[in-house]
Amino acid sequence: MNSQNNFIMNISVIYRYVQKYFDRYLAPYGIGSGQMIFLLLIYENEGITMQQLTRMADFDKGTTTKGIQRLIEQEYISVITDEKDRRVKRLYTTKKTGEIINVLYNFRNECCNQLMKGLDSENVEEQFAGVKENVRAISPQQKYSEVRIGRLDKLSLSDYPGLVAGTIHTSGCNFKCPYCFRRDLVYIPENFSYVDPVDVLDFLNKRKGILDGVCFTGGEPLLQPEITDFIREVKDMGYKVKIDTNGFRPDVLKDLVSEKLVDYVAMDVKNVPDKYAMTVGMPEGSLKMDRIMESIEFLLRDPVDYEFRTTVVRQFHDRKDIEMMAEWLKNSRHYYLQKFVDGPQCVRRGYSAYDDREMQKLLEIVRRYIPHAQLRGVQ
Repeated sequence: MNSQNNFIMNISVIYRYVQKYFDRYLAPYGIGSGQMIFLLLIYENEGITMQQLTRMADFDKGTTTKGIQRLIEQEYISVITDEKDRRVKRLYTTKKTGEIINVLYNFRNECCNQLMKGLDSENVEEQFAGVKENVRAISPQQKYSEVRIGRLDKLSLSDYPGLVAGTIHTSGCNFKCPYCFRRDLVYIPENFSYVDPVDVLDFLNKRKGILDGVCFTGGEPLLQPEITDFIREVKDMGYKVKIDTNGFRPDVLKDLVSEKLVDYVAMDVKNVPDKYAMTVGMPEGSLKMDRIMESIEFLLRDPVDYEFRTTVVRQFHDRKDIEMMAEWLKNSRHYYLQKFVDGPQCVRRGYSAYDDREMQKLLEIVRRYIPHAQLRGVQ
C-alpha cells in the first residue's frame, strides 16, 4: 500500500476511534463531540453570535444551527438578544454547563494526551494545522452558495392563494421602495445571518405531502444567480411554485415559465410610469422601465396564472394614478390594491395609508376597468 493510501486510511482510523471515545464518555450528558466543541467555544467566548461560532468552529451553518438548538433544548446554553441591536442574538452558557465544564475539558485533554503519546507534540500540532489548511482546497463548493436566503417561513396560509405553502424570502433587491416592510432584505445588515439553501431543500423534502406549494419572495428572488436551478429542484419534489417579483428580470421570468418551473406569478406594479422611479426609491433615468413593461406585457398574454398588485401609499398614489394603472392593466387576470401598513421594519418611516373607506372608493375606480379587482389588508 502506498504512502498516500496509508495517509488517508490513518486519518479514517483516527476519526473513528476519536468518535468512539467521545460517544462513550459524553453519552451520560446527552451531547456529542460537536456539541462539546460548541460548549467549550461559547464558554471561552461568552456572548458570541451564531455566525461567529460557525466561523470559529469551521462548521457549516446548518450543522451549527442544529447543534445549538440541541444545546438550547437541553438547557446547556441560553440565547439573549443584544441590547444595542435587537437583530443580534448572543449565546451564553448556563449554570448546567458550569457544572460539567471541567469534565468536558478533562475528556478533551485526555483524548489529546493519548493521541500525542510518544510524539513530538509541537511538531505534530504544526503539521496537523498545515493539513487542516490544505483540506479546505478539496472541500467541494457549497451547493447553491450564491442563493442568499434571508428567512424561511415554514407554514403560510396566505402567501400562495388556495395552498398551504412554505415561503422563501431571498435577500437583496434592486429597488429601494421607501414603504417596503422588509428593510433587512433591502439594506442587508453587516451581521445578517443567512439561511442555508441546502437546509431549506432538506426541510422541503421532509414536508412533501404536508405542504402543497412554495412561494419565492424577497427582496427580489429573480436577482439570485442560481435561482432557476434551485427552483427546478423544488419543482422536482412535486411542489407548486409561486414567484413574487418586481418585474425587473423579464428574461429570467420568461425562462421559468417556458420551462414550466413556475405555476403562479405575483408581480408588483408600483405606480404609473412617470412616477415609477420615485416610488421605487431610484433617481430618474436609472430605472429601466422597458423591463417592467416587458414583464407586464408578457404576463398579460396569459402564459401562466398570475396577478398584479399595487401597495397604495398616500404620498405616492392619488385617484388619477390608480385610474391610470387600472386602464393600463385592464385585461389582467387578477389585480389587487393592497393597503399599506407602516412599521419599524419599513425602509423609511413616515408614510401613511388610505383608510378602509378610501380604499373602497379607489377599488370602485379600478373596477370600471377590471371588474374582478379586489382589496387586500382591508377589513
